[in-house]
Amino acid sequence: MEKNLKRMATMQRMQVTGLNLFYKKGYYNTSVDDILKELSLSKGAFYYHFDSKEDFFVQIIEQLVVRKVYSMLIEPIEGHENTLELITNCFEDALETAVHNELDYGFLLNNFINEFNGRNPEIMKHLNEILRIWEVTLVSAIQRGKFNGHIDRHVDAEGVAVYLMSSFIGIRTLMVETAPSARKYRFMSQLRQYFKSIESRAENQPNDTIY
Repeated sequence: MEKNLKRMATMQRMQVTGLNLFYKKGYYNTSVDDILKELSLSKGAFYYHFDSKEDFFVQIIEQLVVRKVYSMLIEPIEGHENTLELITNCFEDALETAVHNELDYGFLLNNFINEFNGRNPEIMKHLNEILRIWEVTLVSAIQRGKFNGHIDRHVDAEGVAVYLMSSFIGIRTLMVETAPSARKYRFMSQLRQYFKSIESRAENQPNDTIY
């Protein structure tokens, strides 16, 4: 039992260190030796836990990247309150975290998608699955907002979801090293304006009651 816990702790430490290096330098610019040097471990220790560098990265996706994206962009919009408020608060919090990140290299998931697209179909399957879950969650949240009367019933839920994903990825890219706080403020102001345009107007319409 103690041996298994120690092994899990070592793997966790290796994965966290590996993710930080991959995020900073990129997967292809980071060698196994770079990771081992950072951890003060031998190459034998690495291959005792992982079959290859690719296996190491896949496990990082499954253990760390999925959890990061879920906690930041998926879990916050799964409630039953006003959908547009949930998404607004979710984006606000995620972008504010980036503003205060001194080592901001952009949106982690998007960085890896750009790096592996066209180069590694196997890893792309894992990354695209995270995107798919994010999109499905957004679509479900928007549909729920329409059902609950917060969003206009004519709104295209799939279209809004794609727009929100694209805009979030875009602003995270623009925030890197260039006035992140100001860009976040302007983006959120425009997002709120957009959300006003898709709010339900049922409460402002006259009753159709026949007297």
